[in-house]
Amino acid sequence: MSGLNRSFNLLRGVMKHQIIPKANISSKPAKHVLSAAEQIFVMATMFVTILGPSGWVLTNLEEYKKRPGGGAE
Repeated sequence: MSGLNRSFNLLRGVMKHQIIPKANISSKPAKHVLSAAEQIFVMATMFVTILGPSGWVLTNLEEYKKRPGGGAE
């Protein structure tokens, strides 16, 4: 058990001297304000891009199961 304590003390000593950079957080307003139409377009594009393929797979899941080598037999 003392070996484990020595390991933790060594690790703790190394971690004390690590330099952690600060995040650059600014509270400035946006350089280009997006209109409502642009926001809707971007949200719809993301929705179709991310959820479209998964919806396709879930819709055709039974067909994928019937394929040779696809799913439990």
